[in-house]
Amino acid sequence: MQTNRLNQQIKFIIEIDKLKNVLRQTLLIDSSRQENSGEHSWHLAMMTMILAEYAPEGTDIFRAMKMTLIHDLVEIDAGDTFCYDVEGNESKAERELQAATRIFGLLPEEQGKELRCLWDEFEARETPTAKFAVALDRIQPFLHNWQTGGATWRIHNISRSQVVNKNAPVKESTPELWDFMLAEIDNCVQKGYLKNS
Repeated sequence: MQTNRLNQQIKFIIEIDKLKNVLRQTLLIDSSRQENSGEHSWHLAMMTMILAEYAPEGTDIFRAMKMTLIHDLVEIDAGDTFCYDVEGNESKAERELQAATRIFGLLPEEQGKELRCLWDEFEARETPTAKFAVALDRIQPFLHNWQTGGATWRIHNISRSQVVNKNAPVKESTPELWDFMLAEIDNCVQKGYLKNS
């Protein structure tokens, strides 16, 4: 006989499958289709493990992996807001807070609190761990745009300055990765993937 705790956990596990239906603006690297938020979260968890050596001092890598896996669960309710969508970003925080309350509230209380604390920490971007996780969250779509010839950038007429500004968290927490990104941003401008402004 199933316990109420197990029922709550199973309900949550079934609910989060919906993240696979949330499409992002970013294309897969092979340009075959849009990436979904579940794929994005998995990719970030892998990046956390592979790029751990570039994390700022004081980063808890396992905690950062957990953050990357849960940070976009709120998109089940709130949807994915394109990072360069000025109007959409005005209501993003409110929509995501409501979603966090509902989705993490499906779990047994202490598990829900743990995931909510991870999500809140990620959103606040104050700890070395959160700063690293957020930096990776910025790097991942950059890599996709770089590898697809600026597919999403070109659709939305994105400029170099917009990409540099949006990726400021990378500069703040992982200087070596920022140096790599900045060089590739300039290469993307030269290749015509980004407007030079």
